[in-house]
Amino acid sequence: MAALDSGSTAGTASNLFNIGSERLALLGKHHKALMQGYLDGFIDETAFSEGALKKLIAARILWRPDEQQPLALRPLVSELIASMVADENRRQINADVAEKLEQIRNRVQAYRDAQYKGDYSVAELQLQRLTEHVHDLSGQFEEAIDSLWHRLNSDFGFVASLDDKIRENERAQKQLRRLLDGLDLLDFSELIELSEGNNHLRKLLVSQLQNQLSSHHSSLLEVQKRLVELLAKFRQQQARSLLISNMAAFLRQHPKYQPADYPNRSELPALFNQAAAIIPQASIALDKASERQTLAELVRALPRSKPVNLLDNQSASFSSVWVDEEIAARQQALKTDVENFYLRVIDQGGKLSALSYLEQQALEWDSEIWLYQIIAEYQALPQDEKQMFAILRDEAPASAMNQLLLIRDISLQLQVQAA
Repeated sequence: MAALDSGSTAGTASNLFNIGSERLALLGKHHKALMQGYLDGFIDETAFSEGALKKLIAARILWRPDEQQPLALRPLVSELIASMVADENRRQINADVAEKLEQIRNRVQAYRDAQYKGDYSVAELQLQRLTEHVHDLSGQFEEAIDSLWHRLNSDFGFVASLDDKIRENERAQKQLRRLLDGLDLLDFSELIELSEGNNHLRKLLVSQLQNQLSSHHSSLLEVQKRLVELLAKFRQQQARSLLISNMAAFLRQHPKYQPADYPNRSELPALFNQAAAIIPQASIALDKASERQTLAELVRALPRSKPVNLLDNQSASFSSVWVDEEIAARQQALKTDVENFYLRVIDQGGKLSALSYLEQQALEWDSEIWLYQIIAEYQALPQDEKQMFAILRDEAPASAMNQLLLIRDISLQLQVQAA
């Protein structure tokens, strides 16, 4: 019996393969005329032979909705083309999750029944069908998210007027709400029970599906946020457009209307009263003898600044002198170490690295200060003495994105003067 079932299944698959290949070949053979029919909304029958029309109708690619109507593409074929070319005018979002879940439950039960009966070929076929249903469920959300993002990125550019954009935005939000409701129907506790004791089912229904739908849920929430922001933008544009259109209609009705001279009014509307108040300037009238007494009283009433007696801080002065002497001593010590470095280069006669010398002599100077002092001493040399040395800089860019060259080390070399 199992062998008979396997042979019947193989025969059915072979028959489906032949029919599907023939009908896909029909689509490819008449692709231009069918695409033109998609754009026009009806099929030009003169572009096909009578035999080709019969084959296309038999293949369920074309149909006649009514006896008085011309031939047209079947809805499923139109939806397939709309999905392939991202035609948002006809692209449909399938938010029916309950049907997919019911199909998954039935396939799991059929798979377990086949395994229980020991019919492993049928069980393998049922597992393949179950995998297809799970991928269809995930692909349904992926297709919807792709359609919604395409609308967002084009600002609903497939419709012309602002009112149509608002309507399309609201329709997209309703579709998104149904998709989120569909995600809420997925109970992973139930899926865990369905896959209990089977590693294949657990991987398919729990691990893979949960990861995919979690990603889809995050994407849908982000799309929802962007849709709300875009709707607010459309509403703002609509309000401005309405204000301008109403003003234009008012001017058409009153062609002799002249705006009022608002700056010369004593009371301005709040919309135009935006300037800050002017503070008038004032000055003392010294030429009025009658006000001299009052002016003198005001001057006497002015607060007087109290003199600040500075204490003689001899300790602070001594401290500052001591700090200056310490700094001068360190500078002299640094200069002496650099001079010793130059003398070592002369004695050695070859090239000597500044940082290597600093490390060998166990000097406590900061490497950056040490390099700066060597460069300063080199620049301070007389021109004839400067020609005795060749200074080589080891430079490197600050980073891959920043081409500023930083000096990592300096090498000094004694140059041999030509006789």
